[in-house]
Formats: sequence, C-alpha cells, structure tokens
Amino acid sequence: MKLDKKQRRNKIAKKIRKKVNGSNSIPRISVFRSNKAIYCQAIDDVNGLTIVHANSNDDAVDKEKTKTEQAKMVGELLAKKMLEKNIDRAVFDRRGYLYHGRVKALADGAREAGLKF
Repeated sequence: MKLDKKQRRNKIAKKIRKKVNGSNSIPRISVFRSNKAIYCQAIDDVNGLTIVHANSNDDAVDKEKTKTEQAKMVGELLAKKMLEKNIDRAVFDRRGYLYHGRVKALADGAREAGLKF
C-alpha cells in the first residue's frame, strides 16, 4: 500500500517523537508548516504545556517578505520569547518535514538570536 504525503510525514513524525522529548528547562521546539504560514511552539512534554509560541501571522513578522525570510523572523521571535523566560537551550522537532527551506530558516533564525539546539 502506498502512503500519501500526509501519512508519510506522520509516520516520520512518530519516529522522531520517540527520540525527542522536551522538559521545562530544555523544551521541544515543534514546527508546523502550512502553504501560507509557519508556526512553532516550545513544549514542556513532562507537564504537557506550551511554554511560548510564535507564527508568521504575528505583528512582529513582516508580511511583505518571502515565506523563507518570514520563517527566519519567526525563529528569531521564538528565541527572543524563550530568552525572556531564561531558557537558552532546546531540542528541535521538525515533525516529519525535511530540514530544508523554511524549516531550516526557522532553526537558523532561532540560533542567530541566541538559542542553542
């Protein structure tokens, strides 16, 4: 049986989640990429809480730029919010997406803003 795109990505995401867990001090950064926007959140898996979140629909993100540039700005925004809460380390969960393009730009933006993966 051939899997469609969404099923394939969910299968990969489950494999990743077996290995990647977040805590309060080192949260998991989860990424969701749609055709129009990109969303990310820092999650404490021990308590089941979202610590901070950011997306490309926020006012701090310039809508005139390309989607890749917006993703980088979202990463910087998330890192800034995390650093305000005294969290400087995280683990990256790409949720089955390839580490390429907008997902990579988001991670690079977070690194440049001072977050460590």
